[in-house]
Amino acid sequence: MDRFESMSTFVAVVEAGSFSAASRKLGMPLATVSRKVSELEEQLRVQLLVRSTRSLALTDVGQDYFASCRQLLEQLAEAERIASGQYRAPKGLLVVGAPVMFGRMYLAPIVLEFLGAYPEIDIELRLGDAVMNLIDEQIDVAVRIGQLSDSGLMAIKAGEIRHVVAASPAYLAQKGSPAHPRELGEHDCITLTPWETPGEWIFSPSSRAEKYPVRSRFSVTTAETALDAAVAGLGITHLFCYQVSKAVADGQLHLLMRPFEPEPFPVHLVYPSRRHSPQKLRAFLDFALPRLKAKLVFAP
Repeated sequence: MDRFESMSTFVAVVEAGSFSAASRKLGMPLATVSRKVSELEEQLRVQLLVRSTRSLALTDVGQDYFASCRQLLEQLAEAERIASGQYRAPKGLLVVGAPVMFGRMYLAPIVLEFLGAYPEIDIELRLGDAVMNLIDEQIDVAVRIGQLSDSGLMAIKAGEIRHVVAASPAYLAQKGSPAHPRELGEHDCITLTPWETPGEWIFSPSSRAEKYPVRSRFSVTTAETALDAAVAGLGITHLFCYQVSKAVADGQLHLLMRPFEPEPFPVHLVYPSRRHSPQKLRAFLDFALPRLKAKLVFAP
């Protein structure tokens, strides 16, 4: 059995989502694709895939093995290009993830500039506010906001952003401006679910963080909707500074309780730990990191 060919076939099946799709992609008979994956499982003495008539899924062992195979095959392809003298510039597809508004405001302009500088690299930019699993979702590098868990990912700090409280001039004229977090229980608040603890916001009135109860008049799942509701005068919202920056600059929102803001949240670029990072990833990190740091220095 050609181990690398079997690994490539296995990776193609997982990425394509089915044996038949992988067969078409590889130009290989379906029976051959199935046989190569079965032989690989027999060689390893483990089950990598759970097969059904309509779908397939990775086992726990299969998930780890898939991530290792993908990394190894990528490194092998890069080594072959270098050895053959064909590798003159970084090339290939790079998958980048980021929160929606942060990605649109800060990362997308950097990505566009990067694409102009590296014509042989393609980028798939995935924007979403849920925490992305880089291995399962095959993401090369992503922006993470907040404290990092011990996930085994490599991380490079790009800067910090603040969590702020804001409301429209119309709301404040009608309901008054709270001077302390404890007064929020008497106001209409716009909360984010499931990203915040229901009915609580965190502030730092002293040297430590404290939770204060809030009355949620309107609960939403996206920062954009919370922002729109606050601008419309519905109530007070609690968002990252970059999410409200334009509305504050335009006079549509006023920042409240600045002395009580919690400690800033770190912003990192994270990517899977690997012994040798692909050249396309190194090129992106070298290009994007200083530009992202410069943008965050001037974040409102």
